[in-house]
Amino acid sequence: MTELATHLIDRLSDVKGQLIPDAPLAPLTWFRVGGPAEVLFRPVDVDDLACFLQGCPADVPITIVGVGSNLLVRDGGVPGVVIRLGKAFGQIEVLEGARVRAGTAALDMAVARAAMEAGISGLEFFRGIPGSIGGALRMNGGAYEKETKDVLAQAEGVTRAGERVTYLVADMGYSYRHSSAPLDVYFTSAVFQGDVGVRDDIEQRMNEITERRETTQPIRTRTGGSTFKNPAGHKSWQLIDEAGCRGLTRGGAQVSEKHCNFLINTGDATASDIEGLGEEVRARVKETSGVTLDWEIRRIGTPVEGGAA
Repeated sequence: MTELATHLIDRLSDVKGQLIPDAPLAPLTWFRVGGPAEVLFRPVDVDDLACFLQGCPADVPITIVGVGSNLLVRDGGVPGVVIRLGKAFGQIEVLEGARVRAGTAALDMAVARAAMEAGISGLEFFRGIPGSIGGALRMNGGAYEKETKDVLAQAEGVTRAGERVTYLVADMGYSYRHSSAPLDVYFTSAVFQGDVGVRDDIEQRMNEITERRETTQPIRTRTGGSTFKNPAGHKSWQLIDEAGCRGLTRGGAQVSEKHCNFLINTGDATASDIEGLGEEVRARVKETSGVTLDWEIRRIGTPVEGGAA
């Protein structure tokens, strides 16, 4: 057991969730790569999360992860504590006034389906976002001409000090694929505002989104979703294609032939392969078009020596 794990277990005796030392993170990500967490914490509920945060020393780094869809864990692992929210944070509830409350571990597509079943329109776009509500909150996730900011009413979370807080959509500081909400607030649930709709029409729209995704994206591969944000006035996939990067490989990583803003683990890639390939793509796009691509995929942890930084 690591020194940090021993210290936390001794210090946080009232915490109910699991504290797991040297915990593998690769199985928790869609890329299936990366090193371990120094300590992985799985809180049993919001109270348990608050208890942990209140007692965790302020100098211990904390990283929170969702279902790992838009995440690249570097090969050297993640120092400090990684928090993974489980089933208790995945509940979905239909509220009066065409509203839906969802825990941040709830899958985006599950929220879209729950809204459809209740005849609530406006949340169909969540069907096109891989991942969970926590990620959508943090990065203003969007798809098919709609973003989280367009439907969010409020988000609830816990601060690094263990205090419960509520943020209205105006407090989130949203812009394209970005929120300026403090990083030391760990969101636990959100309420979304939809409209009263017709179930069959909503289902048809969701089916159209599903078909479009399956036709245009490599969704049945080990990928992290869209790799780079779209620069103003440009489409990332088009810039990558024009730079001759479609199908480009590095180790076990490849630029998707189907949609070249997706990087793929073909089976034996390392995180360094994937990140290094992404940096090569950025360099080629910069050279050919003069445009700088910004990463959309969240990269965490420590690179191994000789790997991508």
